[in-house]
Amino acid sequence: MTNLTYTAIFEQASDGGWSAHVPDLPTILVGADTREAAESLLREAVDLHLEDLKEQGIPRPRPSTYAASVDVAA
Repeated sequence: MTNLTYTAIFEQASDGGWSAHVPDLPTILVGADTREAAESLLREAVDLHLEDLKEQGIPRPRPSTYAASVDVAA
């Protein structure tokens, strides 16, 4: 099995909690109290989603999203 690397986006909410999603797998969205917990939940959700696709005979989506930080003068 080939490893794929998907871009994950983590966002902190105003209440301090965290949400995370994978743009290439738009049905996945998780939330947790900490970034670490959100990352753990996201990994589990991606694994389960990809396994479900495999069982349905649907090919895994190829990663196509790239994220980068942009520095700007403040």
